[in-house]
Amino acid sequence: QVQLVESGGGLVQAGGSLRLSCAASGRTFSSYAMGWFRQAPGKEREFVAAISWSGGSTYYADSVKGRFTISRDNAKNTVYLQMNSLKPEDTAVYYCAAASTMFTIVDVATTDYWGQGTQVTVSS
Repeated sequence: QVQLVESGGGLVQAGGSLRLSCAASGRTFSSYAMGWFRQAPGKEREFVAAISWSGGSTYYADSVKGRFTISRDNAKNTVYLQMNSLKPEDTAVYYCAAASTMFTIVDVATTDYWGQGTQVTVSS
């Protein structure tokens, strides 16, 4: 079992930055691929970024590539999402997620664990 708790959301102006954190419980954190998803009002939850268990591989949605960076610290059981050059269309609830592989972490349907979410609002 893995429990995930997100933090770091808030209100920021367009062009600004935020860093989200996700603290995980459980001794098996380092064996999971981790990811971030987001869900805007009236829209489906969508994939944002993923990182392998070792941190050696990352993958991003085209909409955030070059602006967002995912990283992890296995010693601290924490995964991060650095978000730069934020746009109003990035406004959403951001969810941390865990799955067994990089293949399954990129799909909502095959992700094993979810956090409760943190709100990110980007004003224009």
